[in-house]
Amino acid sequence: MRADIQMTEYGKISALFSKASLAKVCVEKIGVQTGPFGSQLHNEDYVVNGTPIITVEHLGDNRITYQNMPCVSDEDKARLSKYCIQEGDIVFSRVGSVDRRALVRQEEDGWLFSGRCLRVRVDKAKIDPVYLSYFFGLEGFKNYIKSIAVGATMPSLNTKILSDVPIYFPELETQKKMGEILQDLDDKIAINRQINQTLESMAQTIFKSWFVDFEPVKAKIAALEAGKDAEGVTRAAMRAISGKTDDELNQMLIRQPENYAQLKTTAGLFPTAMQDSELGEVPEGWKVEPLGNYLTIKRGGSPRPIKDFIVPSGLPWVKIADATAEPSPFLFKTKESIKPEGLKKTVLLKKGSLILSNSATPGLPKFLELDACIHDGWLHFPKKELFSNVYLYQLFLEIRTKLVAQGNGSVFTNLKTDILRNQLVVAPAKEIINKFDDSFVLIFKMLKESCEEINLLSK
Repeated sequence: MRADIQMTEYGKISALFSKASLAKVCVEKIGVQTGPFGSQLHNEDYVVNGTPIITVEHLGDNRITYQNMPCVSDEDKARLSKYCIQEGDIVFSRVGSVDRRALVRQEEDGWLFSGRCLRVRVDKAKIDPVYLSYFFGLEGFKNYIKSIAVGATMPSLNTKILSDVPIYFPELETQKKMGEILQDLDDKIAINRQINQTLESMAQTIFKSWFVDFEPVKAKIAALEAGKDAEGVTRAAMRAISGKTDDELNQMLIRQPENYAQLKTTAGLFPTAMQDSELGEVPEGWKVEPLGNYLTIKRGGSPRPIKDFIVPSGLPWVKIADATAEPSPFLFKTKESIKPEGLKKTVLLKKGSLILSNSATPGLPKFLELDACIHDGWLHFPKKELFSNVYLYQLFLEIRTKLVAQGNGSVFTNLKTDILRNQLVVAPAKEIINKFDDSFVLIFKMLKESCEEINLLSK
């Protein structure tokens, strides 16, 4: 393919990487190698502690993720040494999502890559690997690599296909400067995502403690059984809620009397006994009822054929892929828009609305950060009693596994509205839900600000 045609296929790279940077454009072949196949490595070869192996599942957005990573012994590493990666390598998915790739950083030097991956290694005297990893991340390039993959059912790459892809680059110093700037932004995004994981974990921990494990109530019951007086019973709940010791609570009383009083008030809202229910024991006075008793559940809608309504600029059109593109509670942007004429067959929601996916990747809650239209793969909640959006968001995360298990569909799991409507949930006192919302305000604010910064840096 001629270089000028290839340039068009890559989505006019010069429009994305500045014209000045690409004043001197060259084309270079890259070295590509396939990882070890199943005949060389089996499940029984994996060890608890050893050299990690990168699989397709560990290819994040230009970085390697570390969850559930298999490892092999030093003996197997030596046997498979030709499949070792080094800093600056780029690992591609060989099958399926062939546009997925990750840059190997210093901490991953010496690891191995699996047979479902391809390793790209370049001549660093000509091409900066950091620059190249972002070049591979261009939307035009990703679309192109998917278009040349082979296989009708499962797209696949091989060493020849990837080796023959022309690579465009300016002179080396410009590459390095571009890579440095982009990697600094990427590192900041990664730090923010780690902060977000911590904040979301904190919120889910509070929710689980109060509304799933009922720890403040159980702490009160234990204190009563130990013969504690009313003050001791309240103190037990305060410890369960705050995670503080009695000494720390005493210091809090002296140094932060207002916060101490608020904590004491919150502790006082929890009952001192449990009662039987259809979901097992729950706090006394709390109800167990279908979720549909507390909110109206509606589906979105799709004008058809949808391709006739998609336009470059119009009403934001929320797809499941928009929600899964970023691990965030918030949805800031959509890839596609629809004509205003499509409003007759869809649902337009205001910024701040809570939506829940009911197909493809079901049970995924998101807060809209823009006015947008949702198709019938989404559920929304126009009327609510008792439960707030914040509470529902945490509740959906907690019961997601149960909901998905009840879904149906030959290709994708579908979460019908009746499944959600009939789902039994614990309904606490309104005052306790209000207190949960109050405790979540600061976490929610920090989480949103961090996600907004990620969105800005990504742009």
